[in-house]
Amino acid sequence: MTISLNVNGEIHEVDEVHPHLLSALRDGLGITSPKDGCSPSGQCGACTVLVDGKAMASCVMSLEKVADKPIVTLEGFDVGERARYANAFAATGALQCGFCTPGIVVRAKALIDQKGTELDRTTIQGRLGAHLCRCTGYTKIVEAVELLASGEAIPVRTRSGKIGGDGVKYEANELTLGDRGFVDDIHIEGMLHAALRFTDHARADVVSIDPTRALAHPGVVSVLTSDDIPGDLRVGIIHKDWPVMIPVGGRTSYRGDVVAIVVADDMLTAREAAELVDIEYEVLTPFTDVDAALASDEDAVWTLEGNVLSESVYSRGDTDAALTSAAHVVHEVFETQRVEHAFLEPESTIAVPKEDGSLHVYSGGQGVWDDRDQIAAVLGLDPTKVIVELVSNGGAFGGKEDMSNQGHAALAAHVLGKPVKCTLTRPESFLMHAKRHPIRTEMWMGCDENGRVTAVKARMIGDSGPYASVGMKVLERAAGHACGPYAVENVDVKAVAVRTNNPVCGAFRGFGANQAQFATEGCIDRLAEKVGISSWEIRALNVVRPGSVWGPGQIMDEGTAGILECLNAVKPHYDAAIEAGKAVGIGAAIKNSGLGNGFVEVAKGVVRFEEDGTVEVRHAWTEMGQGVHTVALQVAADVLGIDPNRITVVVDTTRDLSAGQTTGSRGTLMAAGSTEDACRAALADGCKPGVDYLGSYTVDWTNSINDGLDNPTIHSAFGYASQVIIADPDTGRIEKVIAAHDVGKAINPILAAGQVEGAVHMGLGYALSEEFPADDEGMPMFSTLRQLNIIRPKDMPDVEVILVEVPQPRSPFGIKGVGEIGLVPTAGAVAAAYKAVDGKWRTRLPMDVHQPLEIGA
Repeated sequence: MTISLNVNGEIHEVDEVHPHLLSALRDGLGITSPKDGCSPSGQCGACTVLVDGKAMASCVMSLEKVADKPIVTLEGFDVGERARYANAFAATGALQCGFCTPGIVVRAKALIDQKGTELDRTTIQGRLGAHLCRCTGYTKIVEAVELLASGEAIPVRTRSGKIGGDGVKYEANELTLGDRGFVDDIHIEGMLHAALRFTDHARADVVSIDPTRALAHPGVVSVLTSDDIPGDLRVGIIHKDWPVMIPVGGRTSYRGDVVAIVVADDMLTAREAAELVDIEYEVLTPFTDVDAALASDEDAVWTLEGNVLSESVYSRGDTDAALTSAAHVVHEVFETQRVEHAFLEPESTIAVPKEDGSLHVYSGGQGVWDDRDQIAAVLGLDPTKVIVELVSNGGAFGGKEDMSNQGHAALAAHVLGKPVKCTLTRPESFLMHAKRHPIRTEMWMGCDENGRVTAVKARMIGDSGPYASVGMKVLERAAGHACGPYAVENVDVKAVAVRTNNPVCGAFRGFGANQAQFATEGCIDRLAEKVGISSWEIRALNVVRPGSVWGPGQIMDEGTAGILECLNAVKPHYDAAIEAGKAVGIGAAIKNSGLGNGFVEVAKGVVRFEEDGTVEVRHAWTEMGQGVHTVALQVAADVLGIDPNRITVVVDTTRDLSAGQTTGSRGTLMAAGSTEDACRAALADGCKPGVDYLGSYTVDWTNSINDGLDNPTIHSAFGYASQVIIADPDTGRIEKVIAAHDVGKAINPILAAGQVEGAVHMGLGYALSEEFPADDEGMPMFSTLRQLNIIRPKDMPDVEVILVEVPQPRSPFGIKGVGEIGLVPTAGAVAAAYKAVDGKWRTRLPMDVHQPLEIGA
């Protein structure tokens, strides 16, 4: 049976089987500007279309409701109108990954059609509440809608060919209009669809797997289990300890473990049939408490001995003696929470087998070469037989470093000999990928009578879930950043990553530095109160300077001057807010860029001049909204001295440019360095057409924390920041955030500021409202985006970004990176502002959930 739909002025017949309008548009008609970020919950706004002139979430609308109404998607907008909206969003920098943007554009049109030039900022912020953007912090989105509503001419910003130029983001117009697709937008002829059967228990022995009912379901092609894996069972970025599927006789270790793959003619059938795979278990008691896991002799995780994943330990000086002799000492326990990344694009992978036995995989992962190597190992293939093509993703923030469904899609395609797509639902995404580590930090900090910090002692315990991911590195980073951006002579730090049966935890923007520095900033504010000096003064007194010894013993370079410049940049705002009677908090932060810790980091890039005059720039980094394509383009145009419109940018996976994960705020730095080197090679050879000019950039001068050196160079570069939180003293409502960030060199200042704004938004959510708890059985308690309590536009304060540029020595163009540090100082500053409102210190995040303001108490 079919039903008639009027879409973009044309009548279409679609199958009634579609559960909602979004499915009919995407799967029935191939219209992909509406995105599926949460169907069928209607909570993200990415699927918004016009129905009878009203902006509606298409994933909650039945076909019967819209059968007699005109439906308009972005594809149906007038050509001139499309250009106007695209130019406005591009000019203001109102998009990053772009996954949410088409839905927001549709909402903006509905608002402007209704209100016209009377549309005000408050109304815009309120009506955009139907939309979730995880990248931008909404600041520039609101600016774009205001510009469109003003009726004024839209400025057409073009690409910049200069380092430091405010050119438009690469593919900005295409992303705004939904014309640049994501993995789930790709359709390949003859493609099958896979769905995953997840375990029902966080810790249980699998006694049997019975696919009979699933195989009998109409449209099902196959059910695969671990018996079908020809190669390695386990994958992992660092340790190969994460099973692709749990076999009969194996044991599940968290609720995201996969037991079977169901492959069918369409996605709906595959998902229905996945629930029909019957599994018999012997259920065991899960370890969901870190202290219980540490105390137990029983292993929490199948085949892995012991419940300690890692320990990171270092000390300098005599910390206990320094604490004993200190004029003032604070001792406190701080707790940070597990957090879901909530990138708008759920994980999706397509695998296409080739006649020669090779496999072409479309992935949105953060490390396509790691994906390649792990897929090859699972399939028992030589890595050269697997090409993983990066499709720029719809946000990641660290959550797409580990493989999710890439191995499952690849296995299904390899076994069946047909293209297979596997796309996770939002609840499945919540179950499967790694989260931010909850960390408990007990900290002691002492200072002299003037406020000079003399000692820091910290003991950290992080719940890493069952599998390694990069958990040991997160706790290592937390340990390394325990002193914050301060020079301290006596330091004693130990950080332990614990295996449990809770959700896996791994990389997430901040990577341990924000958890550690919530404690550091809390302690230094308490010391300031004891000494009787301001929070700004104690920070300015103690921050690292060039030549200071930091953390594990690193002697800081000239780039360190950036932290004091950040503090000086916010001081006038800090002083004025206090004078105005506001509740004010301040934070300072340090965050490494790059992997460091003795790891040799190599980035490669290629520049190629074509006969038609175009120039292709190839690099190794995942574009996930941060703008690494734009960085490569502007560096190439500047160094080569050419028109930036001649340049196309490609992530090349056909040759070995492998550089590991796009992580650690290093993409800009490493891509710029390798692109510059390739361009200089081209210039030296006369830029001959048809020649691949290879360039590279290497960081090989860092040391491991375990090398036994008195003054190890743990990291090659650092970013610095200071933020001021200004709140209403009566209500505690945050009115404004001043964010000064030393980025070394902003290749594109508008994009750099956008990174800070988005990170501040995420940092406020981390401080105030967001968490991802699991129950005593290890089951996540939340399954929808709304439950995460992500801050919506109407609750987002104004953010004023101040970009500081103190060059980083030995770094291309002095770049430091900005992707992560934007949220590192935020929680501590918010805690201080809340203290100014009600006099209460905060020790647990998120504050509004666990330690809310006590107004009038």
